[in-house]
Amino acid sequence: MKALSNLAQSVRASTTLAIDTQFNKMRSEGIDVIGFSVGQPDFPTPEHIKQAGIRAIQENLTKYTPTPGTPAVRKAVADRLDADWGLDYTPEEIVVSGGGKPILYVALKTLIDPGDEVILPAPYWVSYYELIKMVGGVPVVVTTTEENGFNLTPEQLQAAITPKTKALMLNSPSNPTGMIYSREHLEDIAKVCLDNDLYVIADEMYSKLVFDNKEFVSFPTLSKEIKARTILVGGASKTYAMTGWRIGFAAASKEIVQVMSNYLSHSLSGTCSIAQAAATEAFSGSQDEIEVMRQAFETRRNYLYERMSAIPGVHPVRPEATFYMLMNLDQLIGKTLYGDVIHDADDFARVFLREGLVAVVPCTGFGAPNYVRWSFAVSMENIKEGMDRLEKFLKNA
Repeated sequence: MKALSNLAQSVRASTTLAIDTQFNKMRSEGIDVIGFSVGQPDFPTPEHIKQAGIRAIQENLTKYTPTPGTPAVRKAVADRLDADWGLDYTPEEIVVSGGGKPILYVALKTLIDPGDEVILPAPYWVSYYELIKMVGGVPVVVTTTEENGFNLTPEQLQAAITPKTKALMLNSPSNPTGMIYSREHLEDIAKVCLDNDLYVIADEMYSKLVFDNKEFVSFPTLSKEIKARTILVGGASKTYAMTGWRIGFAAASKEIVQVMSNYLSHSLSGTCSIAQAAATEAFSGSQDEIEVMRQAFETRRNYLYERMSAIPGVHPVRPEATFYMLMNLDQLIGKTLYGDVIHDADDFARVFLREGLVAVVPCTGFGAPNYVRWSFAVSMENIKEGMDRLEKFLKNA
């Protein structure tokens, strides 16, 4: 038989798969393991949103929809972006698909030809690297530092640009770091992008989960010029606890949205009609429950940070947003824990699960091999127990 596609075979499985597989196996065997890897709110979808989905079924809104989304959901997204950030997009400049990953993939397909380079600040969300490869692009990883808040500097960006550079992948608030870019910092980044004719994919999926009354600045708000070359990516999953509904969107120029729609029309086609009806209500209806969830995440963030800060051998990175916290392992790298040498986050996560009965995400696949990621989208009870287990694990090693 002829070989499978070289490009397809080059795409790696998620680096978190081994830990998830072992975690699920242990749990199925009745072992008392606790998981902190989940990347979704532990709250139910708000009732008024669920009812909108139920009404869609009862009213037989179960047929094909236009590829870029129903007129109602595209308008709801445009109106929400205006209400939240003052962004002036028309419904024709919005495209909806089945989650953030499909939107990111199609955005990259729209911009990138084989061999084009995409600058990717690290730490990065694990799928960015593979998505860039999947469209034939070349990920150019630029490592940021904890000391700089894991923010890409304008100097780093400029130094990474070559004649093949086509786009910058910008994630604020960031998964996995939980950090956001300040307005001044974004303005400096935008100037470099404009000076070098770069597109920007701005993933702002966590924009409503910001703590400490910090200002969140949506990248395309900086200027008309930067808005014209930005594909803004968002969705309903994190903000409205709708991960299973699978709704992601992009906002961009009509030309870009049309090309994305054309590509979708021959691949994923339209998005689930019922999910779109629920998302329309999410974006246009009451936003009160967002703040309830945000406050709960901030309370959990505070507790997790305080507890982890008091545990010798590790230190946390205080997130400004999202529901993720990085834990720095520098003091443990090279040491032996329970008979295993800890070379990187993969080793730590494996031993911590086996001996401490806690699952965390190793960030080797996120471009941060000396960090693990904790999700605090779990109950306070589990957070307290997880910290107890971490303390015991390190004390008895």
